[in-house]
Amino acid sequence: MRDPIPTWFFALVVVRLGRRFLVVRERKHGQKWYLPAGRVEPGERLVDGACRETLEESGVSIVVEGILRVEHTPLPDGTARCRVIFVARPADDAAPRATADSLGAAWVTLDELDALDLRGDEVRDLFHHVANGGPIHPLSLLTVEGAPIR
Repeated sequence: MRDPIPTWFFALVVVRLGRRFLVVRERKHGQKWYLPAGRVEPGERLVDGACRETLEESGVSIVVEGILRVEHTPLPDGTARCRVIFVARPADDAAPRATADSLGAAWVTLDELDALDLRGDEVRDLFHHVANGGPIHPLSLLTVEGAPIR
């Protein structure tokens, strides 16, 4: 019998408000700008992790609307990383702000992204995908084992 593969699960969130997207300035990773993201806690559903991370990093409550993609990456050390990238909208009109988990948060347009020191080009790619009407998959794609197929 083989040992289980230790796997870290992460929720990343593209939060859109009209033409603007939510970015957070991270306390780690070189204090660069990124989208709300973080590791899902033990016993936490992925979508709940997405909501929690966004609130903790930006002060913005969200309504998750769909899934952009699911990424699974085996790592050289024998572990793996699974990232679910969600699409969401703000639940209310709370302004983004710095929190204990971030140095700041802001709504930015695609043009304004160019002035930010981003952690990676994936931020720009994901935002452009959503802004250009790329496919977003239903939340029903994620479910628990044994759930009825509808």
